[in-house]
Amino acid sequence: MQWMRAAAVFAVMAVAAPQMAAAQEAQTPTMLALQGTELSVSAEGKSTGRPDMATLNLGVTTEAPTAQAAMQANATRMNALIAALRRAGIAERDIQTSNISVNPQQVYQDGQPPRITGYQATNTVTAKVRTIANTGRVIDSAVAVGGNTINGVFFSYQDPDAQLDAARRNAIGEARRRADLYASALDMHVVRIVAVNEGGGYSPPMPVPMVMGRLAAQADSTPVQAGEIDTTVNVNVTFELR
Repeated sequence: MQWMRAAAVFAVMAVAAPQMAAAQEAQTPTMLALQGTELSVSAEGKSTGRPDMATLNLGVTTEAPTAQAAMQANATRMNALIAALRRAGIAERDIQTSNISVNPQQVYQDGQPPRITGYQATNTVTAKVRTIANTGRVIDSAVAVGGNTINGVFFSYQDPDAQLDAARRNAIGEARRRADLYASALDMHVVRIVAVNEGGGYSPPMPVPMVMGRLAAQADSTPVQAGEIDTTVNVNVTFELR
């Protein structure tokens, strides 16, 4: 009896196994085999637009005989700078500390160890100016209350997706144009796209440096030109030609 039951179980498993395999094959998507010539094309798409946000990196540098005195003087002026940014319309969420440091100031003389003459404290923040026309006024507000460190202006988009999508469409269009050119040269035509891979992405511009000497000499609001920035996307597209 035991042998018969074992045989019965084996028979059920033998019948079920092909059915399970068939079910798994039905769930696996069918890939169309490449029947023609494979062509891989790399292309770049670019979109150009006017930025709508400026990011400033600015702060206060102070010096004093001791590190504590340098930090205390810095804190007083930095609090005034942050308050000025808020009055200029910068939201709390758009002000972020980027660097705090205190370093000894040393004098070097031949044959003698370095001598500390005092300490320098620096505190900088990044501030996002979402109304880009106010960028110059924000800089002036910071300088007026003691800000003496400005490391540059960085222009960008508050929502870069629209520019990225435009660059993606241009990249695909350029890839298809090249594929059609190759196909024509080979007396063939493009049948389908086999694969698409995106590489690269948003290409931001370099920060614009600003010099404190020029800012102090300006009687009017500091002029800031946003210009235009480019967004680029690179794609690799595989086509089938026949």
